[in-house]
Amino acid sequence: MWGSKYDITFEAADTYLELIEKLTGLLGRQPLLPEWFYEGAILGIQDGTDVCIDKVTRLQEAGAVIKGIWCQDWQGVRHTSFGKRLFWDWKWNQELYPGLDKQIKEWDKEGINFLAYFNPYLCNDGTQFVEAKEKGYLAFNQEGEVYEVDFGEYLCGIVDFTNPEAYEWYRDMIIKNAIDMGIKGWMADFGEYLPIDTVLYNGWDGMIAHNKWPALWAKVNYDALVESDTLGEIVYFMRAGGTGSQKYCTMIWAGDQNVDFSLDDGLASVVTAALSLGMSGYGLHHSDTGGYTTLYGMKRTKELFMKWTDFNTFTPVLRTHEGNRPGDNWQFDSDEETISHFAWASQVHSMLKDYISHLVAKNTDKGIPVMRPLFMHYEDDDRTYQLKYQYMLGRDMVVAPVYEEGASTVDIYLPDDKWINIWDGKEWTGGDYTVDAPIGAPAVFYRKDSKFKEVFEEITRKGSWKND
Repeated sequence: MWGSKYDITFEAADTYLELIEKLTGLLGRQPLLPEWFYEGAILGIQDGTDVCIDKVTRLQEAGAVIKGIWCQDWQGVRHTSFGKRLFWDWKWNQELYPGLDKQIKEWDKEGINFLAYFNPYLCNDGTQFVEAKEKGYLAFNQEGEVYEVDFGEYLCGIVDFTNPEAYEWYRDMIIKNAIDMGIKGWMADFGEYLPIDTVLYNGWDGMIAHNKWPALWAKVNYDALVESDTLGEIVYFMRAGGTGSQKYCTMIWAGDQNVDFSLDDGLASVVTAALSLGMSGYGLHHSDTGGYTTLYGMKRTKELFMKWTDFNTFTPVLRTHEGNRPGDNWQFDSDEETISHFAWASQVHSMLKDYISHLVAKNTDKGIPVMRPLFMHYEDDDRTYQLKYQYMLGRDMVVAPVYEEGASTVDIYLPDDKWINIWDGKEWTGGDYTVDAPIGAPAVFYRKDSKFKEVFEEITRKGSWKND
């Protein structure tokens, strides 16, 4: 803690459900997601308009349900020793994406939404940096000069959101450059990189401002939607947050996991991240399928991508990312088997749309997270407090991803209830089990008396074709 004055609130409740409702009532609750965002897969694609068209067509021909195309390089690229980076000048790069404005309209007719990328910094070799500097919209360093932050072989200015004119300039730039073009969402990256010695327009101390910055960055994006009357139609997802971010953040993603099976920063780490965020008032969470960070010789393998796909199928959103070194990573279209697997996963995820829609509404109404620790519903069961790598998707599903390399079984605990294996329809009782969970049949169980039983039975009938 840093500073001299705080407001501290102590609260209590009889149940965790009531407690999280009180917490989110205090901090604010995430707005509703547009339904298209969880009704099928969001494909992370780069390298231009023609590449996007080809990859989408190839996946659709394989039966994939595609609801979005996310192109983080829509504004251009740069290459560094870290890998493929982006050109942080927030406008459409017409050389890399020729005809994108017209193609967005064509995709929209098919029910496919185009998503982009923003963050709160401006590269000093871009046109928007020049404009912001001339207008006095950038933060300063201790010497009274524009603060240029080194982001790894390129320098960027910080848009000073404590300056009302700078705030409105960036908000309006999102509207003009993205929303007016028909873009339906974006990754609102960073927010955590405010240097503690920054000099800001409103006089905030950099140490105090550091934790406030993610919430302010979230509000810039939120206000762009409010100003353009698109709240509920457009989604942005963020990796940074602080107290107060919740009500301004439409979606969280887990950040830049390694493309590996490590417990601390691989597939398994997303489960613990989701549960921790859910208990902190961020109930809408997802991750890059297959991870992001490719360094020190690690490369995303086919096995990792397919197991991560199985996991993300049973989260609120199924979205891919090529990673910082796309050529080193296995992708959704690296071979025909992977294409078929991802198409199957997108179909299963689409079948869950009514159930997920119900859970998203619960999060907006009461702050109850979509991905939940088991103790949220089984408080008197001591065993549920020991579980790190399994979770409940809403009230009615228990999911235990296979997070170890080479494994085709997983240990799972089912609380005292009647459970149905979603793949074969067989009934299970509570207890500890080691479950067969090959790729294409992750360990997923639903409550026998769920009011969404018909949704799950449809997956049993149609979703199990993967392993027939």
